[in-house]
Amino acid sequence: MTDPSTPYRVCVVCAGNICRSPIAEFVLRHRLEGAGLGDLVTVDSAGTGGWHAGQQADPRALAALHDHGYDGSDHRARQFRREWFADVDLVLALDRDNFADLSTLAPDDDARAKVQLLRSYDPDAEAGDDTEVPDPYYGDAAAFERVLLMIERASDGFVTAVSEEIELDVPGGEPSRQ
Repeated sequence: MTDPSTPYRVCVVCAGNICRSPIAEFVLRHRLEGAGLGDLVTVDSAGTGGWHAGQQADPRALAALHDHGYDGSDHRARQFRREWFADVDLVLALDRDNFADLSTLAPDDDARAKVQLLRSYDPDAEAGDDTEVPDPYYGDAAAFERVLLMIERASDGFVTAVSEEIELDVPGGEPSRQ
């Protein structure tokens, strides 16, 4: 984060872009806006696969979002493309399979370095399986609720990390990047 005139661009990625990544996209946006960072960090989402391209988020994901005060109704699934690495600063994978797929898709080491696990920002997550957001697709509404809560914790950690990198110029009232 070095150029204050260009937003830091984040893309959250799961498998199909209808469950976890849309939840993460809307939660992250909300948390960043709440921290006054909405103009400095942009968030979108995609899937490693394209089988749901153009579809809305899963109804259970939308219900979980709605139940927590988020509106994901305008989401449309899309597939992450290799060339997007040039346009994003950070790619947040939801699990190790997504991480591996994205790392393979990355055109070079610089692009691979942009890929991280979202839950690496969760202060309560420990190494191993605890760093993944499980896919709730074959679960019930409670599975989507658990995923949303995991994503909220990781999002709070992400916002804290980003806030520490961005210096707020209180006298001028304008945030600027360090």
